Amino acid sequence: MKNTPSIKCVIWDLDGTIWNGTLLEDRDVELKPSVIDTIRALDGRGILQSVASKNDHDVAWPVLESMELGQYFLHPQINWSGKADSVRAIGERLGIGLDTLAFIDDRVEERDEVHFFLPQVTVIDAADIGSILDLPRLQSGAVTSDARARRQMYQADIARTDAEEKFAGTRDAFLQTLGMQMVISRASTDDLRRVEELTLRTNQLNTTGRTYSLEALEALANSPDHLLLIAKLEDRHGSYGTIGLTLVEKNATAWTIQLLIMSCRVITRGVGTVLLGYLLRLATASGVRLRADFVHTERNRQMYMTYKFSGFHEQANAAESIVLEHDLRRINPYPSYISVTSE
Repeated sequence: MKNTPSIKCVIWDLDGTIWNGTLLEDRDVELKPSVIDTIRALDGRGILQSVASKNDHDVAWPVLESMELGQYFLHPQINWSGKADSVRAIGERLGIGLDTLAFIDDRVEERDEVHFFLPQVTVIDAADIGSILDLPRLQSGAVTSDARARRQMYQADIARTDAEEKFAGTRDAFLQTLGMQMVISRASTDDLRRVEELTLRTNQLNTTGRTYSLEALEALANSPDHLLLIAKLEDRHGSYGTIGLTLVEKNATAWTIQLLIMSCRVITRGVGTVLLGYLLRLATASGVRLRADFVHTERNRQMYMTYKFSGFHEQANAAESIVLEHDLRRINPYPSYISVTSE
């Protein structure tokens, strides 16, 4: 039985859900009791939020801002499209899977529409707003500093995207303007909760689909036979936080990458191969072969292609897993627009 992923984004309806009444009938709508506390609590947990509402954007958005709620919503879809289309668009713009979205609406027909067309999405009756913070999939244990800043990181990425759309040159030329700096280091005790979170939350860009408890990660971080590395990234718009990790099993003649994860927020920035490139250089300097485990899931083919693009070749292909290896003869250079350092 496969694990059900945590909810990464809660999408709110407006009329009858965030506020009482219908905005187009009465501009003096009132915010529902406890809604703002719920929104703030979700934000504090690192859960993203958005809006899917059938309304006039130019009327509804100022109302949300007057309620001091606008800052919490990413890629809001306030238009006359069907709710399923709006929910799908939000997931696509955030770059996260439909099975990590939750949709809250007071109208049963709207909930039924989303459930019919997007059965992967968790649908919640607005009458249950008071209890949603207790849902297991909206609780992730201890909250990391990256989680608390997740919304701001996404907002910085929206600013990057806007800047790219306005940029007149090539994509590579635009990436050069960002001044990206990646720092790769061993995972410290303070990093382990974020590492645990990445293994639990990242489904698309996880090479094996494996998850690790905090206790297991602590043991691996202190093991002389393993290397647990994290990658952090920042640019002129701000920090991306911890965006990648790898777990390597070491022996005297060969290292095996047991896990490689990249955040979906950065894969379009061309940084997916940088952490692999670092491992290739490290293995070469250590005089060992470098292998990698890969387990196909429903959504991680992009990570298989990352291995192939980096020069890995299949050595063994079993029913449950694939073993790849790099001959270390040719290692692709780092992208010229990223500065890579290690600690």
